[in-house]
Amino acid sequence: MEAQSFNRCIQESLQKHWDLDGLTDYGVQTFQNKDVARVIEKLHIILEASGVKPGDKVAICGRNSARWGIAFLATLTYGAVAVPILHEFHPEQIHDIVNHSESKLLFVGDQVWPKLDASKMPNLEGIFCNSNEEYSLLCGRTEKVRYARENLNRLFGEKYPMNFRKQHINYYKDSPDELAIINYTSGTTSNSKGVMIPYRALWSNYVFAVDTLGTQMGPGDKMLAMLPMAHMYGMAFEFIYEFLHGLHVHFLAKTPSPAVLLSAFADLKPRLVVAVPLIIEKIVRKAVMPKLQTPAIKIALHTPFLRDRVKAEVRHKLQQAFGGNFIEIIVGGAAFSQDIEAVLHDIGFNYTVGYGTTECAPIVGYAGWETFKPASCGRPAPRMEVRIDSPDPQHVIGEILTRGMNVMLGYYKNEEATAAVLDKDGWYHTGDLGVMDAEGNIFIKGRSKNMLLGANGQNIYPEEIEDKLGALPFVSECVVIQKGEHLYGLVYADPEEVKAGGLSEAMLEAQMEENRQQLNQIVPTYARLHAIKLVPEEFEKTPKRSIKRYKYLNYPV
Repeated sequence: MEAQSFNRCIQESLQKHWDLDGLTDYGVQTFQNKDVARVIEKLHIILEASGVKPGDKVAICGRNSARWGIAFLATLTYGAVAVPILHEFHPEQIHDIVNHSESKLLFVGDQVWPKLDASKMPNLEGIFCNSNEEYSLLCGRTEKVRYARENLNRLFGEKYPMNFRKQHINYYKDSPDELAIINYTSGTTSNSKGVMIPYRALWSNYVFAVDTLGTQMGPGDKMLAMLPMAHMYGMAFEFIYEFLHGLHVHFLAKTPSPAVLLSAFADLKPRLVVAVPLIIEKIVRKAVMPKLQTPAIKIALHTPFLRDRVKAEVRHKLQQAFGGNFIEIIVGGAAFSQDIEAVLHDIGFNYTVGYGTTECAPIVGYAGWETFKPASCGRPAPRMEVRIDSPDPQHVIGEILTRGMNVMLGYYKNEEATAAVLDKDGWYHTGDLGVMDAEGNIFIKGRSKNMLLGANGQNIYPEEIEDKLGALPFVSECVVIQKGEHLYGLVYADPEEVKAGGLSEAMLEAQMEENRQQLNQIVPTYARLHAIKLVPEEFEKTPKRSIKRYKYLNYPV
């Protein structure tokens, strides 16, 4: 299938869904699609009057919000290149990304702006606030930029003297291999790189979602966006697809704690839930696991005529916790706990696990929940090929390679890094390790950069040990590291569980030793832990909630 114009999809969606609610800052403000189109037009006037030309870069940094989304749509439909920046990045990282990308303008949230130093971004011609009604000018370095903002309403009135209508929309026509976004990676293993995402990848990911889910959801359905839009997973499947498909997207401004999420799910009853494993695991551990551990339920689960009824009741309660109206929950972005997944599969819960990377904008693998194979992360997505670089891909672990319409153009101004992952035949070398069965189901075993080497040359995948360790009592989060010939488990214990259990520090350490001995009975000899070390606070994470593993490799044990 040949890629179509992505901006044409935006234009047709706005015209088709003109009078419907489009974007909402949850509990604050709602924009109908005609409002979105009007603001896009005003931002086009600002871009044009500021001297921005198609192909110029425009950076966007701030918490998820309707105005963040509108600034992004306005940038693409003008023909400029969007540079989304995670608001959790350190101010120096934000300065570096703005400078490295050669952005001309910056749209920034009011929570980020006080931490930034405009003098450290000397090439910006203007900085606008995307947290208020009128995108106020925070810093204008040229007369053009200041003129554009001061005269915006007059310029808009002159351009559309008889009111702005849907037939006036006429967006920049993109071509498939043209650069649309430079998305800087979260840098879990190294410094951020600017992933150059072409329009064809955005279009392909959108069409994938329409073909996969389109008949089951549509105009009027609601979506709760909780992942950062500056990350491709959240952008593609909590914003772009839903907005272009006529859904009403609600941005969650608060930190997505289980309590906040459960309240929002109950209120909105979203048609689709897209989440990272950590969110699902916390809700399941708090809402489901305790119920399954009661003596009465344990007996019922071993009684044939009661088992199915109990499972159906547990499944229904969990579905209600997520609003009770969703087609499925798509889990992605990091490894999923196998003990949690086993419970969800056993009760027949409608979840699936996808596989993607920023470099593929993001989708690589997916299967709907009805055909999803537990412990896998789907099968190759449409317009994508996947292969395992291994002499026996079904049994011998190798690097996962992929190519197709979703794959990036390369890393911005970094030919060396591009050459290291994109080969001459177009295969993107993901750095993930895995196997693939005869049906094409992909099973990830870990990251090649995380792989440890045992004393006798064995390949050790810390993620597999962590999955088992994480299922043991009082373990909230964990990381396995190597010191010399020994493996150590770093554990952050759940403070609520510890308090509820009445454990002193000595008792907790004794419990961890018991955990270690239990773990060592179920892992290969070369994967056994020498000791478990308690860490005093949660592990530092990226905005997509992956632990920054590299920060703990030299943790004192």
